[in-house]
Amino acid sequence: MADEKDTKAKKAAKPAAKKESAAKKEAKAKKAPAKKAAAKKESKGAKKPAAKKDSKAKGKEKAPAKKAAKAKKEPAKTESKKASAKKAKAPAAPPVVKASARYVRIAPRKARLIADQVRGMHIEKARALLQFSPRGAAQPIHKLIDSAAANAENNHDLVGDEMRVASITVDEGPTLRRFRPRAMGRATPINKRTSHIRVALTPVED
Repeated sequence: MADEKDTKAKKAAKPAAKKESAAKKEAKAKKAPAKKAAAKKESKGAKKPAAKKDSKAKGKEKAPAKKAAKAKKEPAKTESKKASAKKAKAPAAPPVVKASARYVRIAPRKARLIADQVRGMHIEKARALLQFSPRGAAQPIHKLIDSAAANAENNHDLVGDEMRVASITVDEGPTLRRFRPRAMGRATPINKRTSHIRVALTPVED
């Protein structure tokens, strides 16, 4: 009788064991995808922080570069401000009074000899020199300097006798071509040259 009971118990235990094994297999099958998903999440999570760290490191590297660029720009701005302040503080340039005579009937080479003597002189000394000069270009240059002094008095409210010849230039004008008859029916050319003279006066510095 005991043997029969043991066999019955074994037979009853076998289906139970089979049920337990089937339940274990189902649990394992359910756990396997969950483990895979968890492993994937862990791998992704491990990668993302590294990427974030890299981006933060790059941002930190860029930040000093931006600061350095700003620091470079700021001195340039300060220098420009200083330059503008210096320009504002700089004294105004003295006024320049000009006069010109065009188509003066004298050769430029002859007029330049007188212009070189007068350049940079005080107006009174220049007038004295031109008044007693024997050269033909002295008279038109003397008249031109007087005209520039009159412009200074009338247009700029300056004293005409307290000026100096800042610059004087003589440029070549058009040439008048003429001919003169000579012996044996020939004709020889004559070139009558003209000059453009410009004078600039400035007040004498005290």
